[in-house]
Amino acid sequence: MKTTAFTKYHLAAGAKMAEFAGYNMPIEFTGINDEHMTVRNGVGVFDVSHMGEIWVKGPKAEALLQHITTNDVSKLYDGKVQYSCMPNGRGGIVDDILVYRIDAETYLLVVNAANTEKDWAHICAEGAKMGLEAGPGKQLYNASDEICQLAVQGPLAMKVVQKMCDEPVEQMEYYTFRKMKVAGCDAILSITGYTGSGGCEIYVANEDADRLWKALWEAGAEYGLKNVGLGARDTLRLEKGFCLYGNDIDDTTSPIEAGLGWITKFVDGKDFIDRPLMERQKAEGVTRRLVGFKLIDRGIPRHGYKLTSPDGAEIGHVTSGTMSPCMKVGFGMGYVKPEFAKPGSEIAVEVRGRLLRAEVVKLPFV
Repeated sequence: MKTTAFTKYHLAAGAKMAEFAGYNMPIEFTGINDEHMTVRNGVGVFDVSHMGEIWVKGPKAEALLQHITTNDVSKLYDGKVQYSCMPNGRGGIVDDILVYRIDAETYLLVVNAANTEKDWAHICAEGAKMGLEAGPGKQLYNASDEICQLAVQGPLAMKVVQKMCDEPVEQMEYYTFRKMKVAGCDAILSITGYTGSGGCEIYVANEDADRLWKALWEAGAEYGLKNVGLGARDTLRLEKGFCLYGNDIDDTTSPIEAGLGWITKFVDGKDFIDRPLMERQKAEGVTRRLVGFKLIDRGIPRHGYKLTSPDGAEIGHVTSGTMSPCMKVGFGMGYVKPEFAKPGSEIAVEVRGRLLRAEVVKLPFV
């Protein structure tokens, strides 16, 4: 099992650790609800060093990305980040990713931890068709084992991070980044976030991890900075309706079904994988849609539970579900037949043989 450059600090803090995507990761420290509300109201830090980082460089970089991702890479400018996904050629999704444009011939892809090797193989295979080579000093390079990443999240996050930076960062725009010094380390500071509560991500080389960690906790002391584990990361993203790969999207779900049509751009000259299929889905409709729902009855929906019509006919399944720390009700996301996808529709969740009433709601939940 792999460790991150910060694992020793999690163990010293008494974190509940577990295997995730091949890494020994902190699941919780003081409890999921406490950590969740810390991020919603204050500031917390997540170790997300398990995420993958892949460089795509050279004169063919944009052309490759236009082919393997659904979003329009030509709209990016230096310092801009784009959310996108990679179709798999069978109507499903290889992964959902972030694309960072460093310059016209240099891009950084940030990919999900559990998919890093799969993504790398896919990118290399498609790159090879265009004459791109993979490896150190080549156009394609997997730097995942060399980079660590902290996500500092919450309404007070940028006040903490500002104390570690010589240039102003508190007013940086959403989905932008800068290459700059953070705590004296060469870093990429980006404003994306998976919690919906504001904040940033800081990428540095593994050898700078200790320096960054110590500086962050010194800067965060006056703001009540707390450690946050992957448990609260999941409840935070779910309240904002953000998809989790492996739950809400996977190799069998299309971005059109998943409500990701907004990152699927059918622009002239963009011949991306599965484009004809997705154009057809957009024009003709799909047989299921990803929706958010809240329970009316008391209970907790879980991944894999059946979703039914009010009279018990199966219409889909729960992809993500739990009890909301903010709303104090059971809630989740799942795929349903299109006729049940409209906000306000009443559905039911089958929990241990009982049908619990639920209502389809518009995302985000909070």
